[in-house]
Amino acid sequence: MNEYSKTPLLDTIRTPDDLRKLKVEQVRQVADELRQETIDAVSVTGGHFGAGLGVVELTTAIHYVFDTPRDRLIWDVGHQAYPHKILTGRRDRIRTLRTGGGLSGFTKRSESDYDPFGAAHSSTSISAGLGMAVARDLAGGKNNVIAVIGDGAMSAGMAYEAMNNAGAMNSRLIVILNDNDMSIAPPVGAMSAYLSRLYSGKTYRTLRDAAKQINKRLPKILANRANRVEEYSRGFMMDGGTLFEELGFYYVGPIDGHNLDHLLPVLKNVRDMETGPILVHVVTQKGKGYGPAEASADKYHAVVKFDVATGTQAKSKPNAPAYQNVFGQSLVKEAEKDDKIVAITAAMPSGTGVDIFNKAFPDRTFDVGIAEQHAVTFAAGLATEGYKPFCAIYSTFLQRGYDQIVHDVAIQNLPVRFAIDRAGLVGADGATHAGSFDNAYLGCLPNMVIMAAADESDLVHMVATQVAINDRPSALRYPRGEGRGIEMPEIGIPLEIGKGRMIRQGSKIALLSFGTRLAECEKAADELAAHGLSTSIADARFMKPLDTELVLKLARDHDVLITVEEGSVGGFGSHVAQFLTDQGVLDTGMVRFRTMVLPDVFQDHDTPAAMYGRAGLDAKGIVAKVFEALGKDVKTETVKLA
Repeated sequence: MNEYSKTPLLDTIRTPDDLRKLKVEQVRQVADELRQETIDAVSVTGGHFGAGLGVVELTTAIHYVFDTPRDRLIWDVGHQAYPHKILTGRRDRIRTLRTGGGLSGFTKRSESDYDPFGAAHSSTSISAGLGMAVARDLAGGKNNVIAVIGDGAMSAGMAYEAMNNAGAMNSRLIVILNDNDMSIAPPVGAMSAYLSRLYSGKTYRTLRDAAKQINKRLPKILANRANRVEEYSRGFMMDGGTLFEELGFYYVGPIDGHNLDHLLPVLKNVRDMETGPILVHVVTQKGKGYGPAEASADKYHAVVKFDVATGTQAKSKPNAPAYQNVFGQSLVKEAEKDDKIVAITAAMPSGTGVDIFNKAFPDRTFDVGIAEQHAVTFAAGLATEGYKPFCAIYSTFLQRGYDQIVHDVAIQNLPVRFAIDRAGLVGADGATHAGSFDNAYLGCLPNMVIMAAADESDLVHMVATQVAINDRPSALRYPRGEGRGIEMPEIGIPLEIGKGRMIRQGSKIALLSFGTRLAECEKAADELAAHGLSTSIADARFMKPLDTELVLKLARDHDVLITVEEGSVGGFGSHVAQFLTDQGVLDTGMVRFRTMVLPDVFQDHDTPAAMYGRAGLDAKGIVAKVFEALGKDVKTETVKLA
């Protein structure tokens, strides 16, 4: 062992089996060293930070008390699982977090047996845990299933649907509510800890069950009175547990999630319970144990690389505004002219730029929590009353509200404006957050106008366009990250619906771009010109309605027509192909037509540039696709202009 190591005890732990061999008095030191290692690792890699620091003791205690991975441990969202990864055989790779070929920033089944369920979206853990618990019961197993869910994730209806089902089934499932922000927890002190330990202990549970049997035989008035006495005694420390008890859970807590003397005995009692389901209410502090994070408003929720001593984050200076900020600022300008404009977000105000709108118009901003289904139908309700709701939700999260988009918005033709952030590949968050599918899943809906901004200037005009669309729903997609640094318009001017624009006129090759791959199309056109291939570039701007006039012209005037988009199969290229086939354009063989889409796989995390390179959607990939269409090899041939 390295005598100079900052983590001598942690160095002896390869898996939780090693942790479970330690004496109970040593667990505190393991937790302290685990916190140190988490801080050091994330300072190098960046990533989600505050949530992981908040569950260091809880992570250590769960792995010490339960027999993982035989006992299934599910972390909701998974962004707090870095300490869990360090304890479960992945410490040697922890500094590869969120980098190409490295560890995922979330739980991932293919990464470890200790990750029984992959997650990165919120509020799925109780449903998955109940499925595992029922599977265990069907198979005659005895292992525990533990779902750890944060208070933020409890704002989603899915968590309550699962709890309602679990309570009715009476399956043995342990849910740990990691409460780091709720107001339902009273001061967590010695009395609460004592009562939690008492109520989770076998003696109390046996007595309680016996009392229930006796109550059944008592006259109703006496039985009700006896029940009320117990409720009052438990209510002394529950204050918030009533809801969970009503859903059929046995409630224990709240207990201090940083005090191992409180945590360990309660978890042991809960582990040994033979009935369920059980909810353990644990109160923690985000960013715990790292001063700069504790002092910060967002508790360093997500960080880039930082200096451990000061907490200063190494942010590079952007040379262009972030798309989300352009959206927020544009919406503010529009709302200054129109008091019917309101903004809705589902727990992502800063990620979507709605925080900018909120500063200007707090009464017209609605953060509905992690409840995308509700957000969409809430927006639909506002639209029925003549308001102009902008529903700003990441592409990957909007998937969660799909039925509501179809049933509540599109069928009724309501002018809800969807601002779809994080369209396309997102980099370090990987497949769970990639906005790959919105072109396809929205493109099939009647009545929907679908736009994609090619740059930050275009985004300003498209926000103005959405304000002007009052007779049907509309969607505007734009990527994560910074724009191109081009000159910005003072005000947005509504675009003509369903009309694209020519960017560059050529004669041989036509590149039809939808979205921010336009910049790569321009680079590709320069390279093709060097090969003697005169190239046109068009920006479609609209996928629905499609600029059919522009598409026909490009097809008739060029030898090759290629569509380029940051989305899956079934999106923009499919719409263009459908139109060209229906028009009989492809029957004659006059034009060689190809579509460029994301590959039909879930791509692992890397830098966006590397991911787009692998997807073939960079300038190099576009040039290669042109040569492939021409039947030439880009490496060996330079095609001369005929």
